Amino acid sequence: MAASGSVLADYPERPLTLIVPWAAGGGTDATARTIARALEEELGQNVNVVNRTGGSGVVGHTAILNAKPDGYTIGLATVEVNTMHWQGLTDLTYEDLTPIAQINYDSPGIQVATDGAFESLDALMEAIRTEPKGSLTASGTGQGGIWHLAFAGFLMDQGIPADQVIWVPSEGSAPAMTELASGGVDVVSTSVPEARSMIDAGRVKSFAVMAPERLSAFPDIPTTNELVGSDYQVGAWRGIVGPQGMDAEVVATLESALEAAYQSDTYQDFMTQRGFGTEWRNAEEFGQMMEEMDGILGEIVKQVGLAN
Repeated sequence: MAASGSVLADYPERPLTLIVPWAAGGGTDATARTIARALEEELGQNVNVVNRTGGSGVVGHTAILNAKPDGYTIGLATVEVNTMHWQGLTDLTYEDLTPIAQINYDSPGIQVATDGAFESLDALMEAIRTEPKGSLTASGTGQGGIWHLAFAGFLMDQGIPADQVIWVPSEGSAPAMTELASGGVDVVSTSVPEARSMIDAGRVKSFAVMAPERLSAFPDIPTTNELVGSDYQVGAWRGIVGPQGMDAEVVATLESALEAAYQSDTYQDFMTQRGFGTEWRNAEEFGQMMEEMDGILGEIVKQVGLAN
């Protein structure tokens, strides 16, 4: 035991690998590379980011799961951990991973075209309620993606069937926003930062954000609670995890270093510039959040008919 303790006391003795289940150049990749730089300063070791893409997140998350649990291979997990297994894409769940820290949370906004038919969230919701099922269309991500499920869950929260609005799959927020501005769809559910360029161009407006309070980067956009009295909140999270079986002392070392990295100017300035949400949870709180979110998203997946 003494030898083991002395080995752990020296952790980390060599560079770490941070697996990212999504492609280079995207928001998740940029977040990972920024937290990795800040983490290097805290650990005194390089943190090498490796993108393992494919299977709508399955490949990369599985690579994290299968890594040696020595603390030298960790990963940036995303909310898909709470959705993939419900859709039959993988058997992997949050219980197969060791939570270390949550570093990000982005709430969905409800966006419409500036020259579209709706002048307010109330008018949009009234149309969804009263017009025949399938009359309106929404987009923002692929079928079963987090923004699809978040929007469907909001409809459920408002007493509207989850499939009342037809979901038009897209390859991401950018093409969905283009489709919205051109009148191809009625609504886009996506994070407000992803809609920023279209909002700034005056082609799109965001009615509301599903968040407990207004976003500091977008103070003029009200919350759904302000407009319709809804406390419903389902969004996209990112956090650092490892495989099962990690030593508690290693997890504690990483958790402490990540908290300092999270608070650093390197990370906070980047997230502020991008408009991404910063939300910290330690290992225990992160695990509890994943468990709670898993149940909520599982029910939404069932209601939209995507459960497998």
